[in-house]
Amino acid sequence: MKLRIFQVDAFTDTLFGGNPAAVCPLKEWLSDALMQQIAMENSVAETAFFVPNKVGFEIRWFTPEIEMDLCGHATLAAAHVITKHLGYSKSDLIFQSTSGKLPVKINNDLITLIFPSRKPLTDNAPQAILDALHIPPIEVLKARDYLLVFDSEADIRSIQPNRNILDQINLDPGGIIVTAKGDSVDFVSRFFTPQASILEDPVTGSAHCSLIPYWAEKLSRNQMTALQLSSREGTLFCQNAADEVHISGKAVTYMEGIITI
Repeated sequence: MKLRIFQVDAFTDTLFGGNPAAVCPLKEWLSDALMQQIAMENSVAETAFFVPNKVGFEIRWFTPEIEMDLCGHATLAAAHVITKHLGYSKSDLIFQSTSGKLPVKINNDLITLIFPSRKPLTDNAPQAILDALHIPPIEVLKARDYLLVFDSEADIRSIQPNRNILDQINLDPGGIIVTAKGDSVDFVSRFFTPQASILEDPVTGSAHCSLIPYWAEKLSRNQMTALQLSSREGTLFCQNAADEVHISGKAVTYMEGIITI
């Protein structure tokens, strides 16, 4: 069996920036075990698989270790593949997922994901998270992921998490968002996933399901620009819209190939 595969840098217009995702178009679903093996072999943070249906496409996302309930950058990468490589010419499409219907809008090279809002609520972080990050947050909240708010962009840039401590925590399928008001953008963030093969995710679309409603309330604005401060960096154009968030970005194809199984 031969399958097409693409590797796409998402939330960037520059090759080797943003977040790399593998994308595997399918005619019908493979077994869960085989998709997990493919994702493990790809060795990127997420692999998106999709199959066509009557209204658009069904989509699933796998890390090298587990299947995820939602992934932003791999969804953006999948939309990029569909429109740039598979001959799809409409200005919108719909993905069906375990997190519900995910509409996507395409405007030239800008792709907008319409995702569910996951407003975080005040919570207490496990002590291991606080110990691993060294810098005390000014606020702690939680939705799927823990969201730790810090005083400045400089704090976010300076965080060097102690992996040995973080890996004591099992947040499956969530992670740890650290965020602060930005110096040149509205807000900045980073994202860490304990026990994952890739500790720091370069650009995390799904984390913005919580970041957008949080910062929209704090900044009293619904249109925002965000920067994720990994070594690869990624820019996200954000809109808060009641029970949903709009996350926009660009993507660049790095590789196209064939899997032989």
